[in-house]
Amino acid sequence: MAAHQEQEYNKPFDLKIWKKLLPFLRPYYKNLVAVVLLNMLMALIDIAMPLFQRYTINHYIADGTTRGIGGFALLYGGAIVFQTLVVILSTRQSMWIEMKTNRDMKREAFVHLQKLSFSYYNVTPIGYLIARVMSDTGRISGMLAWGLMDVMWSLVYVIGVFISMLLLNWKLALLVMLVVPAIVLLTGYFQNKILHWNRKTRRINSQITGAFNEGISGARTSKTLVIEENNMADFQKLTADMREASIKTQMLTAVYMPSIMFLSSMATALVLTRGGYLSMQGLMEIGTLSAFTSYAVGIFEPIQMMARILADIISAQANIERVTGLLEEVPMITDTPEVVEKYGDNFTGKRENWEPIRGDIEFRDVTFRYPDGNENILEHFNLTIPAGTTVAIVGETGAGKSTLVNLACRFFEPTDGQILIDGKDYRERSQLWLHSNIGYVLQNPHLFSGTVRENIRYGRLDATDEEIEAAAKAVSAHTVVEKMELGYDSDVGEGGDRLSTGEKQLISFARAVLADPAIFVLDEATSSIDTQTEQLIQQAIEHLLQGRTSFLIAHRLSTIRHADVILVVKDGRIIERGTHQDLLRQKGYYHSLYTKQFAEEASAEALR
Repeated sequence: MAAHQEQEYNKPFDLKIWKKLLPFLRPYYKNLVAVVLLNMLMALIDIAMPLFQRYTINHYIADGTTRGIGGFALLYGGAIVFQTLVVILSTRQSMWIEMKTNRDMKREAFVHLQKLSFSYYNVTPIGYLIARVMSDTGRISGMLAWGLMDVMWSLVYVIGVFISMLLLNWKLALLVMLVVPAIVLLTGYFQNKILHWNRKTRRINSQITGAFNEGISGARTSKTLVIEENNMADFQKLTADMREASIKTQMLTAVYMPSIMFLSSMATALVLTRGGYLSMQGLMEIGTLSAFTSYAVGIFEPIQMMARILADIISAQANIERVTGLLEEVPMITDTPEVVEKYGDNFTGKRENWEPIRGDIEFRDVTFRYPDGNENILEHFNLTIPAGTTVAIVGETGAGKSTLVNLACRFFEPTDGQILIDGKDYRERSQLWLHSNIGYVLQNPHLFSGTVRENIRYGRLDATDEEIEAAAKAVSAHTVVEKMELGYDSDVGEGGDRLSTGEKQLISFARAVLADPAIFVLDEATSSIDTQTEQLIQQAIEHLLQGRTSFLIAHRLSTIRHADVILVVKDGRIIERGTHQDLLRQKGYYHSLYTKQFAEEASAEALR
């Protein structure tokens, strides 16, 4: 499979992209309305404050009297208290929106990731996914909550202040308004440049997250191969690219914001020059000039804020594109609406409608090629596997042994033809129905953080402790667990890293056994277990597979001699099929593999 190439997001500001967030905002529309109204009210109070200042100067300072100052002070104090309460309520609502939308986006992304097909994970780096689910969703929710609050306050405040200035002195107000077109032009010039570099920064951040994940998970391998220096060089290259992109972004912002501040300072200087002259001529009261100056100085802060928020909105669009791109990723394997209606979806199965599975499997004229492949792996392939049959698949490493199993388990679907389970095309039943009846033991087992008991119980969540221990005993995992300090309550560590590969394999085997599936898949499941342990579980395997359809992907050919049918795979194609004895008599590719491996094992045994 080809390595994943992250999609480039090069679109200019597009309202349609932002509309994709409406499903996440709709449940909180009351909170949004509250934020809007509270910030409008907050802006109106802020607009009124310079008018208190104007009244104070004109009526108390200029006239040299304190008559009525008590009532005025009470009114002014009440306005400040009311303003404080509005700020608190508005902040609480914004925090609520941020937390809830962040939670909902993370949850939606996590659920969607469970729906995506295996092929998606084959080509998508973990860092790419972590960056979207964690950092991108956080940035979007923050922008929705606090950006909305700041924009509403700034917009109402700017409009209200312009109206107030026009009423106080329309000529001075026009001087201030002359600066606005310049700010608009400046913003239009910088927005695309800022967006470009922000997108590049986010893309490199994904790669750095992936490098962190790979460096931590592969730390042991790095140390044994002594490639720390090479890893460091690669990581320094990424961080150098990140540094360059971040510096470019900040340089643009560093030029943009001071330019806005310079224009605002020029407007303030014009107001003070012209307003001071009018006051000296007796054409404007000192209190009015003071209020007007406060407006002239204060109006450019929200304008700067809106400019900053606009820049943030432009850059946050890349985050939205990344998250919605993940959520819009279409699973390659899906159930039809009719199947979902009858059998349920991948999370909630309508088990009362599930037919019991016998395990008859038929490949009927199946042609298959991987989604990113150019040639067919199988062509017009036919194979009938009666219930209870053990099918072994052998071949050299990389020959394509897992392809048949992936098709049978519906991790991939045929490009052409049909695969029938119990005589019915498996696409006519749900994925959950099939997967709930499959026990899969991987060559490289994965254990979840938690105890041994919890990991085995994943095979069947309603299993009792006695059933868990019985499953462990059936595959000789019980002897391993007994040696642990806390037995079945021992912690396995992250990914099972406190256990050896063989111990993890035994526990994963017990987990599959506990599920009591109709179909078993053992993907080189004994390759990581020592010879003595393998002998212990061979008898258990033979007993457990009785009456079940099973696929054995084998590296050690000695373990599959009793299989009902052996499929020999080479270069992604099945070149031989038959029983062990039949294939030996043919003296073909299987015969050469077997005799070669038998000789190697005999030599290894002789050296012990």
